[in-house]
Amino acid sequence: MTELCKREQDSLNTIYYNDCIQGGLSKVSIQLIQQAIGYMEEHIYEDINYADVAKSIHMSSYNFHRTFSFIAGMTANEYIRNRRLTLAAQELQSTDISVIDAAYKYGYESPESFSKAFSRFHGSTPKQAKQKGTKLHLFNPLVIKITLEGGSIMDYRMEHREHQKFIAMVRAFPNEIINDDKYTSIPDFWTECYEKNLIEPMKSLRPEGKRDLYGLCSPAKEGETHFNYGIGIIIDGDTDITELEKLLSSGYSIWEAEPTDYAVFKCFGPDGDCIGETWSKFFKEFAPQTGYMQTDDTDYEIYYENGESGLFCELWVPVKKN
Repeated sequence: MTELCKREQDSLNTIYYNDCIQGGLSKVSIQLIQQAIGYMEEHIYEDINYADVAKSIHMSSYNFHRTFSFIAGMTANEYIRNRRLTLAAQELQSTDISVIDAAYKYGYESPESFSKAFSRFHGSTPKQAKQKGTKLHLFNPLVIKITLEGGSIMDYRMEHREHQKFIAMVRAFPNEIINDDKYTSIPDFWTECYEKNLIEPMKSLRPEGKRDLYGLCSPAKEGETHFNYGIGIIIDGDTDITELEKLLSSGYSIWEAEPTDYAVFKCFGPDGDCIGETWSKFFKEFAPQTGYMQTDDTDYEIYYENGESGLFCELWVPVKKN
């Protein structure tokens, strides 16, 4: 989401979905996202975050954070913050509320932190907002609308995998980094693993031509604020298991994935941006039009040793029919 152009809307911000002729967007998906927005609006003055919103619609915090951010172009926490700063500005300009009282009312720990956030969002200070004629940004509630549009092509294939086992270097990351351009934690993790020579020992367990790398992503469990991401290789009949114990004693971990169905998408591009674009299409196009929904299982990217020209990776999303 761009900073000012979307914040300065003076009409309702709207989430548009492509709807196919037969069946279209899942009514459950519409209802859940709209319920989430309604919950945020009803509790906007309370101490809530995306995890509370996810709980209110009986969805895992990880999947809600990912789904909402890809569909809305912002995280739920950003939405809450933008709405609070909008309401704070309106109250400062139309009532005699003090800056200190406004800061605490809208969830800030101090007037200083409130003033910094307010100035970044509005381009003016809370004190200036109390003066007539001060320019302020308006961020209205999101509303879901469905539009009927022509079809677009999104190549995919369906695959079923039985129980899978990997050896990987694993690290926990906060849920907030999903779809947030400010964070480069996972790319930095890849860089760190290469620089510390943590990837080659795993790849050496595989025969040449089959040294594909996996970027493993596990949803956070209920109530947890972090998810695990691992960089590893698959353990199968082609893997030399004689060195596994040595790697495990050096900080590597065994990662297991339960049997599930996957929707598989090829990500073409020069860098990891194509992965985010594919996830966005999954939530905005694939899921609405096919009736599939992501499950709470391991999703992963496969980086092929001998991939086709222009292929950055394959994205494997665990799914089931809605």
